[in-house]
Amino acid sequence: MTPDAWTNWPSREALSREGRSGARRWPARSIRALVLGALLWSTFSQRHVYGWVAVAAVAGVFAVAACVWAFYRTTLRHDLWPSVGLLLLLMGGAVAVQQAGFAVPAVVLWCGCAIAGMERLPLAAALPATLAALAGYTLVDSGTWLTTSITTGGLVLGGYVLRLDAEARGNAQRLLAQERAARAAEAESAALAERARIARDIHDVLAHSLSAQLVHLEAARLRIEREPHGPFRDQILERVVAARSMASEGLAETRQALSALRGEMAPLGEYLRELATVDAAEVEVAGEPRPLPAEASQTVRRVVQEALTNVRKHAPGARVWIRLTYGTGEVALDIRDSGGSGPGPAGLGTSGSGYGLLGMRERAELLGGTLEAGPESPDEKGFTVRLRVPA
Repeated sequence: MTPDAWTNWPSREALSREGRSGARRWPARSIRALVLGALLWSTFSQRHVYGWVAVAAVAGVFAVAACVWAFYRTTLRHDLWPSVGLLLLLMGGAVAVQQAGFAVPAVVLWCGCAIAGMERLPLAAALPATLAALAGYTLVDSGTWLTTSITTGGLVLGGYVLRLDAEARGNAQRLLAQERAARAAEAESAALAERARIARDIHDVLAHSLSAQLVHLEAARLRIEREPHGPFRDQILERVVAARSMASEGLAETRQALSALRGEMAPLGEYLRELATVDAAEVEVAGEPRPLPAEASQTVRRVVQEALTNVRKHAPGARVWIRLTYGTGEVALDIRDSGGSGPGPAGLGTSGSGYGLLGMRERAELLGGTLEAGPESPDEKGFTVRLRVPA
């Protein structure tokens, strides 16, 4: 036996009751109830137990129960000296009970201390404590030396067997936890590999196609600008410039999606400031910034994109304010514009339009959050989008 085996505690998994099956729990509870019932009956069936003696006996039973519970908690925390002190206190209680004339409860306490010490303490402390408890049991036992020897040996062996059984159960729980962690890591690795494959496919197909479209549209724009001015030429140039702008936005969103798939997204506050630079918006970040779950971060980004797109479409020239708030257990996003020369965006409820924001509302609700969109009041021209998602 190695030196560590004498000083090491039983594992917390072994000392706790977690992971015990019903086949283990119910017999143990039945044995405890039977022992407690026999102990109480043997105590209170004696003739001299009445009046204040009965009150003291009841108080003693509760005191022993409290010490046993405290011993369980201190050993679970691997606190050596409090555990040893509580065990000595229980042994002292056994001496007091014996002196008071209650032989059976004293024997139960001595035997219980011997088994509990061997089962729950490091061996270097368990053996002296167990020997002390068995010595007390030997002094009060009225049987022959052979019977006493067999009983004490059985108590030591029983406590050690319980210790080995608890350690085996604890090892099984740790192996099960490690297996679950390995499976979770394997599943996460497979998901990351699949996301990387999807990102490569998107990059090779969609991003490459959009980049090629941008090159051709830019070449078409330069070619059209060299033509003489005229209504037809100006109309075609306007369409080409709009198509080039749409392709550029699509490429930017594709790159953002690729970054999200690869787990390389920029911090949310930094992303909002970059986005606000393009649309001349004002950004404010409140609270302590922290990493957000991928779903929540992506939802905030999409809502900002949709809201700014609506401002460009329906309120050109409007001033935009963006406020991101990191709260306790949630993140809040408020986007407000001052209203522009164009018509205001339709609401989400009854008009049947605003499907982009409606999709963002559905995305927020899937995460357990909310999204509200509409003017602050009927008299104001501006439009406000409020997002709240758990994070």
